[in-house]
Amino acid sequence: MREQIKEQLKGKRILFATVPVEGHLNPLTGLAKFLQGQGCDVRWYTSGIFAKKLEKLGIYHYPYTRAVDINQTNIGEALPDRVAIQDATAKIEYDLIHFFGNRAEEYYQDIQALYGFFPFDLMIADCAFSAIPFVRWKMNLPVVSIGIIPLAEDSVDLAPYGMALPPATTNAERSEYAELRHLAADVLFKRSIDNFDAILNKHGIPHKNSMLFDLLIRAADMCFQIGVPSFEYKRSDPGENIRFIGALFPFTAPGQDLPWYDERLKKYDKIVLVTQGTIEKNSQKLLIPTLEAFKDSDVLVIATTGHNQTAELRIKYPFANIIIEDYIPFEEVMRYAHVYVTNGGYGGTLLSIKHQLPIVAAGVHEGKNEVCARIGYFKIGIDLKTEVPSPAAIRDAVNKILIDSSYKNNITKLSDEINGYNGNELSAGHIAELLTNYFLFSRNTWNDC
Repeated sequence: MREQIKEQLKGKRILFATVPVEGHLNPLTGLAKFLQGQGCDVRWYTSGIFAKKLEKLGIYHYPYTRAVDINQTNIGEALPDRVAIQDATAKIEYDLIHFFGNRAEEYYQDIQALYGFFPFDLMIADCAFSAIPFVRWKMNLPVVSIGIIPLAEDSVDLAPYGMALPPATTNAERSEYAELRHLAADVLFKRSIDNFDAILNKHGIPHKNSMLFDLLIRAADMCFQIGVPSFEYKRSDPGENIRFIGALFPFTAPGQDLPWYDERLKKYDKIVLVTQGTIEKNSQKLLIPTLEAFKDSDVLVIATTGHNQTAELRIKYPFANIIIEDYIPFEEVMRYAHVYVTNGGYGGTLLSIKHQLPIVAAGVHEGKNEVCARIGYFKIGIDLKTEVPSPAAIRDAVNKILIDSSYKNNITKLSDEINGYNGNELSAGHIAELLTNYFLFSRNTWNDC
């Protein structure tokens, strides 16, 4: 079967296209290199800030030409109004319009132009890439969406995505959630829904008025959802194009990450790993509260800063039980840790599940509240339900996980499930099926829109 799939994929031209944020691009790099190994001609459309990374990966890069390059490094300067927005819902609404929706036509113009040089057979995009319906309907080409966040498709069993509420269990809750969906569509996110609706109407693209992420999932021929069913809310109405593929992790070349070790790992019975990702620069949110919680204690704290204020933090926390590094390969360090403290990045959460490492989660913005909510709901850790936890809250949550074995037991079961998936091979099989059957199906219908 593997050889058959490889033969079907050999020579296929595949364009990856991603929103210019590391968490949208990085998880797809492993799949891109795998498809390269199957004989595909793989190229990538994204911001120039990733040019060196893609060059190092040996993947041809198409930078933005017509698209405004608003990315993870310049978003504050490019969208200065965003900085003053404190309300989580208002910030999501703003981003849906200015960071995601308004880029769709620009992305499409770029992709149309590059198609003249690279007539790709298939586009693979992260699930927030707003040109998905343009490529599928205006260019008449197959599109695969990769769910790099928890499944954001609307459901009659769920509140609107972004509210981080658990699935409904009673008719009363379903009625309440239906009202919330109306509130979201008619009030909270009406501007972003109307904004993208007008963009698509201008180009005659069929669609259903809905939240942007829901619309983009439904617009793709297939949506490969990173994760597994047991780490996703049960729904009575999942889309027919959804395929769970387990975890997708960034590509790592053999020997790229040198083995990491510190002698202090032998001296402590309790080890906490903490990170707030590579984008969040405010160390007061999670790094400093965690360091404060355990400084000069019997708990070894390993903090990764993402090259943000590392030297300053080392001066402030010169304790024997604290290790502060710009970067440590998580595949190396997670095997030693007992608790993972995170702001809810989806990739790090899945890696923590893979390594059976219970979680303390504290994140709200950029949709991280949905990841944190699932961590708490499935009892693989504790959701602190805040962006800025106190040292006491972090210490209490870590101690509870260390005492209560149920968290470790639950994440171990989930780990067994997720480790049973081979995300790259599953994705390749689905892609081969899609490309083989694509022209047998009509492109003039909008299924489950």
